[in-house]
Amino acid sequence: MPATSPRPSTDTPPPGRARTRRPGRGGGLLLAAALPLAVLGGATAPPPSAEAAPAPPLAELYDNRGISDDADPGAADLDGQGRSLSAQALRRAGWGPGQELTLHGTRLTLPDTRPGEPDNVVADGQSVPLRGKAEAVTLLAAATGGGAEGEGRIVYADGTRHDYTATAPDWETGPLTTKAVELDHANTADGTVGAPVRLYAVTVPVDRDRPLARIELPTVSGGARMHVFDVAARPVERGWTGTWSASTSGYAAVGPWEDQTLRLIVRSSTGGPGARIRLDNTFAARPVDIGAVSVALQGEGAAADGAPVPVTFGGERSTTLPAGGQASSDPIAFDVPAGARLAVSVHLPGRVEAAPVHTANTGDNYAAEPGSGDLTGTASGAPFTRRIDSWPFLTGVDVPGNTGSVVALGDSITDGVGTTPGTDRRWPDVLSDRLRDQRGVPRYGVLNQGISANRVVTDRYGGDGVSSDTGGVAAVNRLDRDVFAQTGARTVIVFQGVNDVRAGTAPEELADGLEEVAERARSHGLRVVAATIAPCKGWSDCTEEVDRDRRRVNAFIREGAGEDGPFDAVLDFDAVLRDPADPARLLPEYDSGDHLHPGDAGLRAVAESIDLAVLGGRGPDRA
Repeated sequence: MPATSPRPSTDTPPPGRARTRRPGRGGGLLLAAALPLAVLGGATAPPPSAEAAPAPPLAELYDNRGISDDADPGAADLDGQGRSLSAQALRRAGWGPGQELTLHGTRLTLPDTRPGEPDNVVADGQSVPLRGKAEAVTLLAAATGGGAEGEGRIVYADGTRHDYTATAPDWETGPLTTKAVELDHANTADGTVGAPVRLYAVTVPVDRDRPLARIELPTVSGGARMHVFDVAARPVERGWTGTWSASTSGYAAVGPWEDQTLRLIVRSSTGGPGARIRLDNTFAARPVDIGAVSVALQGEGAAADGAPVPVTFGGERSTTLPAGGQASSDPIAFDVPAGARLAVSVHLPGRVEAAPVHTANTGDNYAAEPGSGDLTGTASGAPFTRRIDSWPFLTGVDVPGNTGSVVALGDSITDGVGTTPGTDRRWPDVLSDRLRDQRGVPRYGVLNQGISANRVVTDRYGGDGVSSDTGGVAAVNRLDRDVFAQTGARTVIVFQGVNDVRAGTAPEELADGLEEVAERARSHGLRVVAATIAPCKGWSDCTEEVDRDRRRVNAFIREGAGEDGPFDAVLDFDAVLRDPADPARLLPEYDSGDHLHPGDAGLRAVAESIDLAVLGGRGPDRA
């Protein structure tokens, strides 16, 4: 049964977890983490003095030369030691001068400068103008001299303001798991080739209900410097709701695919009179060309039910995904029924040997033969003779509508391991069916961001290079991409932790990670619903010690609901799934057979136990 408030328990939470009153949405405390992060402080009223003069655009503030030509490496000096970004390495990644690229849903533009010209700002409180309502502000940045942390300010058009704290990781030693792109080398003053370096997208949450006026860049103390190459707002999505999504779980060897078409099958959660497709090149080092894309209702197997509808990007049939970047299509004149299976076809004209993928899907995806050309307009399934076990590149489908979406952040249990393949019986699928059949709360889209083997605080995939490990980066390292940038996100359900305790993560560390997830989500205006961890006795590494740690974390989760805790509500999935005769084990009729993953009946019980009221009742966006 669902639980939305603390309840008595014989287990105790980890020591040192004293509760303090948490600030509401938009209120913040500083989170210490080795990843790009920004947290808001409380809003303050405008001072009585007159408004400041209009802020100049960022390009007029450039005061550092950070990009050099390989043939003239001494023309720039990003770090004060003669090292700089390579213009050639940037171009190889698809990051050329003036290039537009989208990171975390924010459209950014690289400096339109020549190598050796000023191209970035060393952050020190400079004001940069912004306009309109936004969900977040993104800084394209990197630090030199170590990770750079500083305090800045968001100023709104009504004169109110929020203080924030932002961290940019070091360009040489920062984490790969949260990078926007890694370049294969830096330039040095003496002409030798330097080590690989990175750029980051640093996200600053803002109040989405107030138009922006400007951002004051962080003032950084200490010896490190934060270099800002661009600043842009991610606009509030008016009239769009996410209906399907998948997290990028790794960067894996594929095919190779060359001049062939993939046909990827996805299931909508909510419907609408149109569609929009999102493609991502997450974790990649090189750009990838997309020759054409189409969408149709699925017929039998790989066949489309009717002629596929062409998809365009900026009016063009083809597009290029920069390394680490994404592309959202133009609106498509294509009706999407709720709960329908869609066939999204993607033509890859060039040779692709590795790709960002989501594995462990529960359905079938298809590929035509190499060299068969663009078959995105073909309705027949006959040319699609190959099966593939992942969703490459495709990460989202949106539909027109203002209802918003619920993001399910989880691991293999959310991803659907243990369910009958091809039947759409994952608990987020069942939840979306329940939402369609009621009128008490908005009929949210449900976005499944589960990754098999994923953990909350430690990474499985290292964030760079081709790997057979597709367990993803840690939840705390994928929030910006997989939760905050999801179209129409209103509420996040966090159902993770069993893989952490199985891997030996201390209960205190896991509780800290869950609290970080909640605090960052609240700073982005999301409602946070946490679920207790299900039992797993009978799985090979689910020892008595693992179960003890699981119960201690569950005690922390159960005590965490309400205004004084990190969560807005708690769902007791442990109580739903456990065997009353042996609480360390799944109820036999809910067990898929491996003792770790619930089967169809167990996941249906999970979805049906959710009191839909805990998802929140916020209606359409205000204009």
